[in-house]
Amino acid sequence: MASTSAVSHRSALSIAQRQFDATAEALGLDDSLRCILREVKRELVVHFPVEMDDGSFRVFTGFRVQHNIARGPAKGGLRFHPSLSLDDVRALAMYMTWKSAVVELPFGGAKGGVICDPRELSKTELERMTRRFTTEISLIVGQDRDIPAPDLGTGPQVMAWIMDTLSMHAGYSVPASVTGKPTSIGGSEGRYTATGRGLATVTIEAMRDRGLDPSGATVAVQGFGKVGAVSAELLRAAGMNVVAVSDSSGGCYRATGLDLDALRTLKEEGGHVTDYGAADRISNDELLTLDVDVLVPAAIEAQITLRNADRVRAKVIAEGANAPMDPEADAILNDRGALILPDILANAGGVVVSYFEWVQDLQAYFWAAGEVNARLKEVMVRSYHQVHSRAEQDKVSLRDAALRIAVQTVAEATEVRGVYP
Repeated sequence: MASTSAVSHRSALSIAQRQFDATAEALGLDDSLRCILREVKRELVVHFPVEMDDGSFRVFTGFRVQHNIARGPAKGGLRFHPSLSLDDVRALAMYMTWKSAVVELPFGGAKGGVICDPRELSKTELERMTRRFTTEISLIVGQDRDIPAPDLGTGPQVMAWIMDTLSMHAGYSVPASVTGKPTSIGGSEGRYTATGRGLATVTIEAMRDRGLDPSGATVAVQGFGKVGAVSAELLRAAGMNVVAVSDSSGGCYRATGLDLDALRTLKEEGGHVTDYGAADRISNDELLTLDVDVLVPAAIEAQITLRNADRVRAKVIAEGANAPMDPEADAILNDRGALILPDILANAGGVVVSYFEWVQDLQAYFWAAGEVNARLKEVMVRSYHQVHSRAEQDKVSLRDAALRIAVQTVAEATEVRGVYP
């Protein structure tokens, strides 16, 4: 009998393929295109030794998967997480292809990472592991081939080590080989807040489109990290009332609203949101079922499923994480009339500003933060309205509309390029 973890690992890819199959059927895609786009193009699995601080060696396993590169270099994050699996990475690479296409970026999709818990590694161990992993995947990454970015368990420092390692191999600096870097070595202004800013922009635009007043709307955010914390602060700035947030330790809830500044300080000092004393403690599952106007699942995959979908009461669900909802839950909530802002649109702000960073690095000409944020808003608002128009035209959900736009765009590029030889 397959283990539970094996089943969940298979399900990530099977869900992505199931969504693709339904979209391809709706578009009437040719069978040859379906078989090409349904599978990943390239995957690299590496096992590599790293010296620990005590002189011992540990062998790590890492991945880099490219789904499709018909529209340009592959683009996607690197995740350092103990539960990472190859099938997860395959699915996430496919989602990155659709995400880049739906916001009209000249990128394909990729994803990668290492099976590890970065919190258990010292800074020197993390650096050695990152540099060795970079060397292993350098066969297929680079500014013209595949450009990594941060994801769970990684950030600007890890990206800096990756860029430096690739530069050492090349013999000169190649800042465009990775995005999400510190600004001191070619990173873009606005990159850290980009995913959360893009999500807030789409959420506000969609609410107004639906006739919902953002002012005073209540918000719950699962995952008070890089995406969730920024989203919460920007939604608050738009007049919303953030009443619940959570992290891996659990959550906190206060009906009158939370002090986000205090929570951010608490997190920066190494604490958890459950250490916040001015609110009631709740679980992550309880947060998902709160009676709020807006729910932002910004943690990890498969949080809203068949087991809890009928208890989710939010009017608007803005997907900050990749694939936080499975298809069965999606159907239940759509039937109930919830406004679901799909991940490949709602959390695309990160890849949009990664594209801006790549362009700035290639040109060696950098933009001010205000210009980055203005360009991001323009892309996100335009993309939302394109998806909304397609949904109205085809009489389908925003998720189905976004997938149809993305798959059709990639299919056209794949078809016009042809198959070599």
